[in-house]
Amino acid sequence: MNKKSLCTLADVADLLPQLRQVRQHLHQYPELSNEESATAAFVAEKLESLGYQVTTAVGGYGIVGSMKLGSGSRSIGIRADMDALPITEQTGVSYASQFPGKMHACGHDGHTTMLLGAAAQLARSKNFSGTVHLIFQPAEEIGFNSGAERMLAEQLFERFPCDAVYGLHNHPGYPVGKMMFRSGPFMAACDTVNITVHGNGGHAARPHMTVDPILVASSLVIALQSVISRNIDPNETAVVTIGSLHSGHAANVIPETARLEMSVRSFDPQVRKILEKRIRTLVENHAAGYGARAEIEYVSGYPVLVNHDQETAFAMEVAKELLGEANVIDNLPPISGSEDFAYFLQQKPGCFLRLGNGDSAVLHNPAYNFNDDSLSFGAAYWTRLVERYLAD
Repeated sequence: MNKKSLCTLADVADLLPQLRQVRQHLHQYPELSNEESATAAFVAEKLESLGYQVTTAVGGYGIVGSMKLGSGSRSIGIRADMDALPITEQTGVSYASQFPGKMHACGHDGHTTMLLGAAAQLARSKNFSGTVHLIFQPAEEIGFNSGAERMLAEQLFERFPCDAVYGLHNHPGYPVGKMMFRSGPFMAACDTVNITVHGNGGHAARPHMTVDPILVASSLVIALQSVISRNIDPNETAVVTIGSLHSGHAANVIPETARLEMSVRSFDPQVRKILEKRIRTLVENHAAGYGARAEIEYVSGYPVLVNHDQETAFAMEVAKELLGEANVIDNLPPISGSEDFAYFLQQKPGCFLRLGNGDSAVLHNPAYNFNDDSLSFGAAYWTRLVERYLAD
């Protein structure tokens, strides 16, 4: 390993115009979970051109770019997600999505670009001794049977050994150049509940001869909030959100069924169990009280994301070196969003951190856009983290 100084923001400044082009290209051509063929091919070509050993089709469209230098025996993994969301874009930018109903509304285009920026800087500076594995993961947004799960099922860490693994997510509402950390439980477990209310349809003018599933479903939307307010300790954190309610096709027809789709978030395994038990009981009995029947599909999703103490402390130390202590936030409150990077952290020590995205729209909003001013911060940070971890 060459005895060079560690990466600074100035070292990657010349990469920024190219990184902006890459990010905006990815933004224009978003691909949903398990459809990331063009994105994966684009990433693989970039990594190959930089001299990485590239492995494709890991857990679907997953890509791993590996580089070994020097005599160091340590190895590190850095992960970025690649998939987009089924949302119609409303940003108005010149490089908006070319695919109606699909957009990068969570910033995975930025995450991928920052890691490609680090790949470029690491390849040209060659300032490490050991092995780096750059993991470009598909299907983070899908909620279950995700890209992380499938990459692990295909022996990700057996094929690409990592002593530690790191990842990040952009964070709207915090200034660009700020990094946020939390050791221990950081992001919530997420379960999906699909409820079908079976009623008895009929004429809208004769509701007494029917069992109206829309009435039952509407009542359930309110009743389900009592699970949090009356069954969960106020000192614990949990969320129940009904994100979808569909029923009927005509104003003068009471339909046969109504369908609710719900997201359930929690941080404690016992709270997670209580939520499932109470939701099942409430839904079944509530529907029965109206003379209806409820069919429940309870899908267990991502586990709680738990950062490891030592790796989080190291990641925070690197951030302070790069950005200064004033730009590093310790002990960020837990986030009720979920992340399948949690599966990686169940197998390897590591840390998942947050990077400020400025005053942008919130994640998963049609007006959201990744802030390109963050690209140099992410690229420089990942480079420096690898250099520090794989120091000779």
